[in-house]
Amino acid sequence: MSIRSRRSVLGLLGVGTAGVATYALSDDLSPEAKRSPISEPTPQTVEPAVSVPSHSLAEENRLAGSRDWLSDPEDPMASGDRRRQIQGYASATSVGHGEVIDFHVSVHDWQHYRISVFRLGDYSGTGARLLTTSSRLQGRRRTVPESDPHTGSIACDWPVSWSLRVPSDWMSGLYQAVFTTEDGHRASTPFVVREPDRASDILVVLPFTTYQAYNMWPMDGRTGKNLYRGYLENGKVGAADERAYKVSFDRPYAQSGIPKWFQMDTSFVRWVERAGRDVTYASSVDLHEGAVDTAKYRAVFFPGHDEYWSRPMLDSAKKSVSAGTHLAFLAANNVYFHVRMESSADGRANRMMACYKTSPDPTPDKAGHTSRWRDVVADGRHAEQGLLGIQFNGILNKPAPLVVKESGHWLWAGTGLRDGHRLPRMIGVEADGYDPKAPSPAGATRTLLAESSYRDKRGAMKRRVQHTALTEYPNGAMVFMAGTFHWALALDDPGHRNRHVQTATANLVDEMLRDRRARAESGA
Repeated sequence: MSIRSRRSVLGLLGVGTAGVATYALSDDLSPEAKRSPISEPTPQTVEPAVSVPSHSLAEENRLAGSRDWLSDPEDPMASGDRRRQIQGYASATSVGHGEVIDFHVSVHDWQHYRISVFRLGDYSGTGARLLTTSSRLQGRRRTVPESDPHTGSIACDWPVSWSLRVPSDWMSGLYQAVFTTEDGHRASTPFVVREPDRASDILVVLPFTTYQAYNMWPMDGRTGKNLYRGYLENGKVGAADERAYKVSFDRPYAQSGIPKWFQMDTSFVRWVERAGRDVTYASSVDLHEGAVDTAKYRAVFFPGHDEYWSRPMLDSAKKSVSAGTHLAFLAANNVYFHVRMESSADGRANRMMACYKTSPDPTPDKAGHTSRWRDVVADGRHAEQGLLGIQFNGILNKPAPLVVKESGHWLWAGTGLRDGHRLPRMIGVEADGYDPKAPSPAGATRTLLAESSYRDKRGAMKRRVQHTALTEYPNGAMVFMAGTFHWALALDDPGHRNRHVQTATANLVDEMLRDRRARAESGA
């Protein structure tokens, strides 16, 4: 029996929305008591026959918003990894209606704290809506485990501190649990509420596998590791020799709990929900597990940096394209590393992720070595360009302008742009481009919609060319590749907004949904 299964309920703590059952947990009671809330005036959760929200996404975003979610990792009261004032993690990357998600929390000074749950969206520019808050919880300090001597993984086994059964009227979306101590220190962890039974126009996939690949918790100068680096004995961050080969989902995200590159996803979420589009959400782990059928949506959007993919994730994307579903990647360096999802030490599926990269993989599965997809087989036939149309080609020291190409294409309609127009600072962080030596999508037509020169900081600042591309398959499926980290940020991130990119992205959504709308208007 796992440690997690031995924890049980003390009682129903608080209800912030009618019918939201929440639980505080201790290590003392029987497993049967864990989900049994003590009687409270507020009714317990009752699931309706059809588990769907009672209002539209547009109506949801007209509800009162809150700025109290944790949006800024530099917030002066944000927790840090050296002091670890408060930190926590969730038991899953996503949860459905009626399912329970657990939160595991450590508080350095043993003071009381609360957990607030926010749904992220537009909400009249506030960025979130408060859904529920726990009552006052007693904090306890939990230990930071040592890294595994063979794989470098760091997996916590903290007791469950609070549990939440997700009500049926909560909209699918990107959610954030915010942990707040009585003296005001805060940390957070994200999760998704999914609605896999509803075929929305657009499925938005959040890159939790990539979040964990970059997660270097704890950044304490000694312990932390991710799939890129770890600490040297002198406390400085080292290179690949110190990195982990496996990373666990059972640990907080570093510092404030906001994953690296999270702002790319939140920028798109605000923009798409403000526009009133019909969207539901999933995590990248959902693609791996088959919890959502991507082929039944008109379009699947990957707004953030989505670099780490398992074979089932890749198969899901390929199945979608074969079924005529459109894909849109609004960042760069996507589908780059092959990963293997593994169980935790106590047997919970897909709570560990392996990626050995250039090191020998001791237990490769039938999908092959966990390295770059383009290196899994010697002939490179699994290179990402074979599905996406272009692929990763460099890292920027500083942003470069995006140079428009094919300005007569529908993507650029209404922008007023012409060939050669330059959008300042739009090529940022990492970039993709067409590689004539790499495989191309069979039978597909590729249109390069931007062609931008930049200097790759790897290899003596060699000059390279970035592309934004649209690949159209014979069955009508389209795959859009922004080819830069700054595309998603340009939609609604302060300091990055660009009206031309906003218009182009609206054109992309309209075109990807056009066939569905035409059928609806004709009554088909």
